[in-house]
Amino acid sequence: MPRQRRHTLFFQEVIREFAPVFLDTEVDMSAVRAHRAAALAADGVRYATTAYVLHAVGGVLAKHPEANAAVSGPPWRPRVARYPFVSGKLTLDRTLDGHRVVLGTVVPDLHEARLADIQRHLERVRESDPERAPEFEGIRALHRGALLAARRRFRQAARSLALRPHLTGTVAVTSLGHRAVDSFQSVGGTTLTFGVGRVTDRPVARDGEVTVAPVLRLSCCFDHRVIDGAEAADVLTEVKEALESV
Repeated sequence: MPRQRRHTLFFQEVIREFAPVFLDTEVDMSAVRAHRAAALAADGVRYATTAYVLHAVGGVLAKHPEANAAVSGPPWRPRVARYPFVSGKLTLDRTLDGHRVVLGTVVPDLHEARLADIQRHLERVRESDPERAPEFEGIRALHRGALLAARRRFRQAARSLALRPHLTGTVAVTSLGHRAVDSFQSVGGTTLTFGVGRVTDRPVARDGEVTVAPVLRLSCCFDHRVIDGAEAADVLTEVKEALESV
């Protein structure tokens, strides 16, 4: 296996401890599409779909402290941390040392960030060189070191409830909507992970009539060790409502 895929290998090993359950819904993105078009015309800013999702998730999770949490330790002695802030991890498709890999960026203070703040963060990271950007030095160090030592460092960091929100966020968003993917489910290393598919025109019912609207299929994976399905369903529904009322 290429060294550049080590961090993915280590991550997949760590998340085996999760107890994932999957939910999904459909979001009418008409309001987002209109807002995006207005922003592009007025300011020349093309907001990413993931920026809207991160913004909605940050506002919703601030009202659900039980879900904005993480667990660590064995089943007979678990430790739960509930965070007073929301940090959102977004996965990115990047090329590192000639290999196509998944990298993650964490948007801090998502609970109070403006949509424009989130978009600027995403643009800065996407325009950076992953082979030189300070944000990815930790990942590059894992690739350079000895395999077993790198694995040990990764596991120690992943199990730290103090470090986890800065490394993987308190919530994760991952997207494959740039391709012909309607929906998918993913475990992102956080209590809640939102999977973003493509936005495409679909028939929808409004006021008893069928019309066409842009629809996003949004999934939510939750760690059943931390919260139950009712709480996760509340969060997913509120994120849907926030996106439909931008």
